[in-house]
Amino acid sequence: MTNTKRTNTFYWIFTGIFGAFMLLSAIPDVLMVPQAVEFMTHLGYPEYFIVFIGVAKILGSLAILIPGFPIVKEWAYAGLIFDLIGAIYSIFAIGEGAGSVPVFLPLIVGICSYIFYHKRRKERAAAIPS
Repeated sequence: MTNTKRTNTFYWIFTGIFGAFMLLSAIPDVLMVPQAVEFMTHLGYPEYFIVFIGVAKILGSLAILIPGFPIVKEWAYAGLIFDLIGAIYSIFAIGEGAGSVPVFLPLIVGICSYIFYHKRRKERAAAIPS
């Protein structure tokens, strides 16, 4: 397996998992599922914020999964990573630090996706004859 193919494979694995996690975590927010509302209000967020963050996560997930649009993709990665960092911070802020442990996995997967996204772009740019 060539480096480019390996990079592409890892990129899609990490991006698929990250996109799926963010998309699946957004659906309860958009639908205002009682457990999502309870969780977010427990963190101190107002109910009107829940649908907003859910829609933002859906749009960000689609942006990282759809090929092309590199500037939009950069913003989407930033927004999704900020969302996860904000979730971790919020959980710590209410004194339930151990509750943030499950959020670290998607954060790490998202960072790996971002790293392989840039590695893939760099390899593709190097492969284009000048």
